[in-house]
Amino acid sequence: MIDRRALGLLLGAGLDVLFADPARSHPVAGFGRVAGSLEQVVHRDNRLVGAAYAAVLVGVPALAAHRVERALAARPASPAAGLAMTALTAATTWAVLGGTSLRREGRALGGELARADLAAARRRLPSLCGRDPSVLDAAGLARAGVESLAENTSDAVVAPLLWGAAAGLPGLVAYRAVNTLDAMVGYRNARHRRFGWAAARADDLANLVPARICALLTCACAPVVGGSPAQALRTVRRDGRRHPSPNSGMAEAAFAGAAGLRLGGELRYAHGVEHRPELGAGRRPQVEDLAVAARLSGAVTVAAAGLSAGVAAAAARSRSRSRAAAGKQA
Repeated sequence: MIDRRALGLLLGAGLDVLFADPARSHPVAGFGRVAGSLEQVVHRDNRLVGAAYAAVLVGVPALAAHRVERALAARPASPAAGLAMTALTAATTWAVLGGTSLRREGRALGGELARADLAAARRRLPSLCGRDPSVLDAAGLARAGVESLAENTSDAVVAPLLWGAAAGLPGLVAYRAVNTLDAMVGYRNARHRRFGWAAARADDLANLVPARICALLTCACAPVVGGSPAQALRTVRRDGRRHPSPNSGMAEAAFAGAAGLRLGGELRYAHGVEHRPELGAGRRPQVEDLAVAARLSGAVTVAAAGLSAGVAAAAARSRSRSRAAAGKQA
């Protein structure tokens, strides 16, 4: 019999494929509004205040999720409790995943660039990343889209699924809170350099293992886009740690190697210009590579869902054996 957590993760991933992110009343957007309002009240140019802000916004929803999961787990023989656990895991997984919307935005950006509609493409880019679209030409927009697809396949798909497999509802909720806070206050600008330090470091830690698993899954899925797993893995090993982020470079290097591309270089944000090392040894991304990256992201999503369900099921069997052994000893 399939584990309830594993089934919930698979159902949630399926719901994301079918319905993507809701246009209105998205729970993550609601969390973002609460976090933004609280920041306006408590903001100080101080790491300790920022750490307390992040701890409250991550800890409160994670604790609530833990109590709900614990209450349902306390009734293992109840079919209603089991159904509720599966349904709640599925709904939460759907809420925290963003893979389908990510791929749709990437493909839509590619369609606008293919039609030479730079104005529409520049309006769309902020839904994918935080770069300044006004200074980017078609090639720059394509590269930004491909890099965002790579990075967010890790952040919005692989990491939440793995955290859900490892820690259930609290893992799903806490990870999405950490990642959302990093996107809101984890910048190196004057306002957030100190206040957002804790959120940024928490996000780095939360993604340390998932980013590397995402890179391995991307290498394994390289044939989906005509790439070589061995070449993709060589690119990850050579270039993955060159990125200033301890995690983003892993996913981007894997996508570059799998698709035969060269990513990195100059990036323009609202807070200034950053220069990144180049990842991969192929050609610069073109418009058509947005569809390639979206296809690769979809393949990684399927692999990550299967892996996460397997991890959750294996963990459930291990817990069951431990309880049985404890019972015998008693």
